Amino acid sequence: MGEAPEMLYVNGFSKFVFFLKKQLSKFVLETEKTNHGNNVDDSSTWYEEVIDDDLKWSFKLNSVLHKAISEYQDIALLDTKRFGKALVLDGKMQSAEADEFIYHECLIHPSLLCHPNPKTVFIMGGGEGSAAREALKHKSMDKVVMCDIDKEVVDFCRKYLVANRDAFANKKLDLVINDAKVELEKRKEKFDIIVGDLADPLEDGPCYQLYTKSFYEKVVKPKLNKNGIFVTQAGPTGIFTHKEVFTTIHNTIKQVFKYVVAYTTYIPSFADSWGWVMASDQPILIDAMEMDKRIERRIDGKLLYLDGAWFHSSTIMNKTVSKSLQNETNVYTEENARFIPGHGVASYRL
Repeated sequence: MGEAPEMLYVNGFSKFVFFLKKQLSKFVLETEKTNHGNNVDDSSTWYEEVIDDDLKWSFKLNSVLHKAISEYQDIALLDTKRFGKALVLDGKMQSAEADEFIYHECLIHPSLLCHPNPKTVFIMGGGEGSAAREALKHKSMDKVVMCDIDKEVVDFCRKYLVANRDAFANKKLDLVINDAKVELEKRKEKFDIIVGDLADPLEDGPCYQLYTKSFYEKVVKPKLNKNGIFVTQAGPTGIFTHKEVFTTIHNTIKQVFKYVVAYTTYIPSFADSWGWVMASDQPILIDAMEMDKRIERRIDGKLLYLDGAWFHSSTIMNKTVSKSLQNETNVYTEENARFIPGHGVASYRL
């Protein structure tokens, strides 16, 4: 069926909205022309991500390289002027070419470096391949399982994200298309590291249940080896955004593991600080000097962002966030979930 344009009037401008897929896709193309003529400005092509009801984050684009709608989510690869190629899922920025190394080094290396001898890693999500790429830099690694539910995202990233082609071709990578919960439950082996490289917990997204206490307690923890470490991305940690999901995820993990470490850093393409939570039933922190020694000894190649001094500084929160972490009482359950607001809009001014 064809989609009929809907005309809206905003501040004296007419706006035609063409929906990419009837009622299902939340990416829309917006075509704007002034009422004073058909002036065309091909340089004004933007992608807008809705951060909150009263806040948007806009990226000027060179082009939209690819769009798709899978069974689980909207997918887009954008060529942005500021950050290069950017992967967007369900309207939320997942990573951008210019600074994805910040997110992925922070996600992967602290847990592997704090572990005495990591040999096996299970990555929940991670369809773009960047988390696997970083894990495979460790010389001790025998096997990296990357389990993503969305085959279309994985195929999409294998085709378009050149930086991760070597990782996808690595013989140590076991690529699985499945629900991470189902896959972990059915596997007999345990892992040294389990990584949550999941999409943000969106209310209509595919994976918010993988942030719950029951999942951490009944599925993740039993699949860790004795010295095993769990780490997950935990959402925005800015002064105005840290209570969306970060404090709840942190508090939830504290109910399951004995030792829990939260850390944060700023990611330019996310327009906010971002957080991760690392946990184990064994002490996990090492000092900065030892971390630097392990980086030199264990990792092939150079890290661009992470070193021992930075990592220890990243675990120190400002007063507001620190108090929020201490005072949080909410526990993430299927019935009592918190969600990140907002969704993206692809906007073209022609």
